[in-house]
Amino acid sequence: MPHYENHGRETGVVDYEIGRGSIIVTFGGGDKYLYTNKSAGARNIARMQQLARDGRGLSTFISQHVHDRYARKLTSV
Repeated sequence: MPHYENHGRETGVVDYEIGRGSIIVTFGGGDKYLYTNKSAGARNIARMQQLARDGRGLSTFISQHVHDRYARKLTSV
């Protein structure tokens, strides 16, 4: 998983993994969530993927726009 660069302020996002129509986001506490086109909407997923690549604004976008619209919480290995 790419490490989230965080070019902005402090963030809760640690890393991410972009898939086709999805993104997995790992937060600082170790919680990992899968967001998909179906669960959060294709426009939101595209925006989240771009913010992840840019290293700026992903945590804020999630808290303001998709909240708990994840497909599932993943288990840490």
